[in-house]
Amino acid sequence: MRMHRKDNLNARLEACADIMTGADLTEKNMKKAAQMKAYINFEEVFGNSNPVHLEIGCGKGGFVCGMATLHPDINFIAVEKVSNVIVTACESAKQAELKNVHFINCPAEVLPRYIRESCIARIYLNFSDPLPKLGYAAQRLTNPRFLEIYKTILVRGGQIWQKTDNEALFDYSLQSYEECGWKVEEVCRDLAAHPFEGNVITEHERKFMDEGRKIFRAVVSVNK
Repeated sequence: MRMHRKDNLNARLEACADIMTGADLTEKNMKKAAQMKAYINFEEVFGNSNPVHLEIGCGKGGFVCGMATLHPDINFIAVEKVSNVIVTACESAKQAELKNVHFINCPAEVLPRYIRESCIARIYLNFSDPLPKLGYAAQRLTNPRFLEIYKTILVRGGQIWQKTDNEALFDYSLQSYEECGWKVEEVCRDLAAHPFEGNVITEHERKFMDEGRKIFRAVVSVNK
């Protein structure tokens, strides 16, 4: 089902222009856009040289806003490809007056357009679309083609923190990490039974927990 376009979307996006980079790109111009570099100067955007963490698929922004509140000494970049969705996340960050969050409105495929090599300390993948049909495997955010992008933008020893309610995607991801030479540091198959300090519960996570569904979590690091 197609998402209803939010009222006054363009005006609302314009009002968030100071904390957002990029635009909603179509498949036709993604490849061209990826080749046209428009690197974000993080020190200029945030006014400091603190570590930068990246969330891919931020949705309405509950996780990144929660993390930014808990960790004012870390800068957060939140990526969401749908303009109709990212505007809510941007408005939440502005309402909370968070100074350590910046948003990129683009698909994950074109992150190298905006983010230089070796400058992200951690990537969060929270409840990414599992895309269960075999023909869509290349679109999964833990497919090897995406892992190569992450490997490029992460610092040496940088990590991915992944959470999902989909066991098939989780197993697929673990296999992809292993095949691509990532170091698997933590594997948890029931986060409710093995919680960790500082976990920010996303909108999806709360819903799944209330339904009694298991949450799977992995921490992996890049070997460069």
